[in-house]
Amino acid sequence: MIMMKAGIMGATGYAGGELARLLLQRDDVEITWYGSKSYVGQKYASVFKNMVQFADDACMDDNMEALAEQVDVIFTATPQGFCASLMNEAVLSKAKVIDLSADYRIKDVAVYEKWYKIEHKTPEYIKEAVYGLPEINRDKIRDARLIANPGCYPTCSFLSVYPLVKEGLIDPNTVIIDAKSGTSGAGRGAKIDNLYCEVNESIKAYGVGVHRHTPEIEEQLSLAAGKPVTISFTPHLVPMNRGILVTAYGTLLKSVTYEDVKAIYDKYYENEYFVRVLDREEVPQTKWVEGSNFVDVNFKIDPRTNRIVMMGAMDNLVKGAAGQAIQNMNIMFGLPENQGLKLVPMFP
Repeated sequence: MIMMKAGIMGATGYAGGELARLLLQRDDVEITWYGSKSYVGQKYASVFKNMVQFADDACMDDNMEALAEQVDVIFTATPQGFCASLMNEAVLSKAKVIDLSADYRIKDVAVYEKWYKIEHKTPEYIKEAVYGLPEINRDKIRDARLIANPGCYPTCSFLSVYPLVKEGLIDPNTVIIDAKSGTSGAGRGAKIDNLYCEVNESIKAYGVGVHRHTPEIEEQLSLAAGKPVTISFTPHLVPMNRGILVTAYGTLLKSVTYEDVKAIYDKYYENEYFVRVLDREEVPQTKWVEGSNFVDVNFKIDPRTNRIVMMGAMDNLVKGAAGQAIQNMNIMFGLPENQGLKLVPMFP
């Protein structure tokens, strides 16, 4: 067995912690670098107490060039702009990089800078970066040096809507996406809006009309449709730890039956291990994917309005972040795609 060496930058955030949790269960991967700007020198298991007896290492600084000398793959679970500020040929010539931030997801640097309100430091690598959604880019991922791991909302939204956009069954410019996420999606940093008393027993929309995942979803749907697509996307914060639920609406371009639509979803997903198309009367629920790399999808035709409702549920920290990053790693290194990810969802 070949032992891969991995480093995690931003290892003390929620996504970084999930990367560590999933990788530490594997016999073919050794984590040799737990990067953290906030906890340099502290034992990793003192930051995440669930890592006691699993991770004895101390946190190190986020030095990407030094890290690239020591590992085969670098995961960057860091804030927007950080990975781009450190990227260079010296890094990419030595290690593969899987970036969990948005730095390389959007191909138009002007769009990235407009929505994220920061200057992109290394736009020369945007073209090379592969959008790391295995269900559509598997072949490109296999040969990539740099992966732009998709965002959580875009992953769930796109996989719910993609087959019908790709097949021209709906008008993509009529798509409305209503999404709800647990609080871990906001990150581990202390924010008043995420305090218990602010979140508990409440639900709210946020980033209405301006959420930064909007252009990412639009870009991927535009590629699927073969033309520019503009959508309405509204996320909501709900009082739970994990999970994303997407309910999307689109106008049908022709009359269809349940069997017609089901055949389309099966065409795209019947051989996809991590996408589960549910039975006819089932609706996706976050509880049934929690802690796993699965995305549950389904649909309902509404003939009264000539619209179709497309639904998806997934764990924002697994398929929406760390699990998908590991899925990409598996592909890049020629491993079975579900290696280390055959996770039965947690219940209750």
